[in-house]
Amino acid sequence: MHADQVVEMATSLLVPTATATATPKPIPTIIPTPIEYQAASGDGHRTLWVMFAIMLASSGVFAVSSWNVPVSKRIFYVTTTLTAIIASLSYFALASGQAISYNCINVRDSHENVPDTFHDVCRQVYWARYVDWALTTPLLLLNLCLLAGVDGAHTLMAIAANVIMILSGLFSAFGTTGTAQKWGWYTIACASYVFVIWHVALHGARMSDAKGARVSKLFTWMAVFTFALWSVYPVVWAVADGARKINVDKEILIYAILDALAKPVFGVWLIISHRAMADTNIDLEGYWSHGLAADGRIRVGDEE
Repeated sequence: MHADQVVEMATSLLVPTATATATPKPIPTIIPTPIEYQAASGDGHRTLWVMFAIMLASSGVFAVSSWNVPVSKRIFYVTTTLTAIIASLSYFALASGQAISYNCINVRDSHENVPDTFHDVCRQVYWARYVDWALTTPLLLLNLCLLAGVDGAHTLMAIAANVIMILSGLFSAFGTTGTAQKWGWYTIACASYVFVIWHVALHGARMSDAKGARVSKLFTWMAVFTFALWSVYPVVWAVADGARKINVDKEILIYAILDALAKPVFGVWLIISHRAMADTNIDLEGYWSHGLAADGRIRVGDEE
């Protein structure tokens, strides 16, 4: 064997050929998903402005309709007007971009051949909505209790349970998903709602019977209407703020329809029925009608 053949053979054994070299595979990489924001679009903002206009117009109608009613018989007009005013302020705050916060949750993303990654999903929480409900729903309950003649003790307990229900919903909206912060508060809110129905509907049905068949029928229909609407709210909350199954625009639209029915429509129904039925009149004298300074004084028109 020649010397050059020996050198060539030794070189082939020491230096691997290009075909024998394995091509390295690229290492799989995952780019983390940025923070995902669930917020209202232009349709949602337009819905909020429309609701502000509806509530503002309703408050004007209720206020004007009370002008020819004696102060002593104006309680239903006052409560319906205040309900619409508070709702209009809430919708103005939301439509103008105020009273809105974000609640963020950490979501796991599963991948093949690489470890799972996580990203945050932040959803808008309209906390002004809960302030609105905490102030207006007690007025709506007061209307039902006054209409039926429910005693003060049950009325107060119903309003207290109602406020607990609304605040529990607010705490739950900012809670961490899958923990007691979220669904524990939600359970408390639902339990409080049962107490509201018990104090108003059951006691109201018995008390309204003493005021006559017409008032009893009116109260029954208005109570069924109110509590049927209110029963939809926690369902919407569960699929919106709770499980995040619907987007923010749909949430705004559904709540807007419910609010329109529960406040302006309810108020118009109550005022029209109140004017048509003398049995629904509630005559409040004393401080409500004349103030503290007038107590003990002889007023023009009083009987001697």
